[in-house]
Amino acid sequence: MAARLALKVDADTDRGTRIGIPNLAADCAEFGATACFLFSLGPDQTGRAITRIFRPGFFGKVSRTSVVEIYGLRTLLNGTLLPAPHVGRRNGDTMRRVEDAGFEVGIHCYRHYRWQDYLDRMDLDEIRAEFGAARREFARIFGRESSTAGAAGWQSNARSREVYDEAGLLYSSDTRGTHPFFPRIGAKTYATLEIPSTLPTLDELMGRPEYPDGAIAGHLMSLLREDRLNVFTLHSEIEGMGRRAIFRELLAACRKAGVEFVRMDTTARELLAAREKLPVCEQVMATIEGRSGLVATQGPLDR
Repeated sequence: MAARLALKVDADTDRGTRIGIPNLAADCAEFGATACFLFSLGPDQTGRAITRIFRPGFFGKVSRTSVVEIYGLRTLLNGTLLPAPHVGRRNGDTMRRVEDAGFEVGIHCYRHYRWQDYLDRMDLDEIRAEFGAARREFARIFGRESSTAGAAGWQSNARSREVYDEAGLLYSSDTRGTHPFFPRIGAKTYATLEIPSTLPTLDELMGRPEYPDGAIAGHLMSLLREDRLNVFTLHSEIEGMGRRAIFRELLAACRKAGVEFVRMDTTARELLAAREKLPVCEQVMATIEGRSGLVATQGPLDR
């Protein structure tokens, strides 16, 4: 049985959307891979992320991953010394071309910086407004509602889950874990199916002595499981730009090994056809090796 792999692309910045997204769409098309492209849709305020210096592990990640090289100096000043470009208004045509090429598209966030760094400080109405702004911008660009969302920085909580359920999403991809589930936080189980990322990301591996660039694709291949859905999250600024060669190496290795690329929306519909068989699991905040701060993670099985 061939391993099944879903690719989830997070576009965090204006530059990553403008340059990295077309590169990734072209590479996926060349190798016969499908992918879900999730877009940041509002102002690119990447420069304000300097506040992350207070998070455990931040300096280690910055030193490993060559942040300036990957994101570019201009992007790192967006929203501080330079105006914040509006990603959706500037890149609507690019986003529509991705969908026209046959790829799934969805919401990553409205303001990446605000969701990733301030979600836990926002009340329900603030989260509802932030996600609502993303929904409206997505609808303006694509002429329809999004059926999926994947949170910036894997930041998710009970209030954001409530907002997702209100939006009637087909599924979400906000967590790190091992298999699809319905998330439970406290006493409440939420209705939106969660399909977690199961593999480490490139920025979690880059710069570590045990994973030189030439070894990363092979390492990811070694982690693929044939008995479950594998989900790999990539970033338009990394795999689509500075480390594009690694992604192409991974695609070539997948093709050689007969890996089956699957659509996340199709997979979600197949899973929901037998909804009663899907597990409920706790959603908890935890650390991930190679990543600073806490991220939403699939916890113990509840049923």
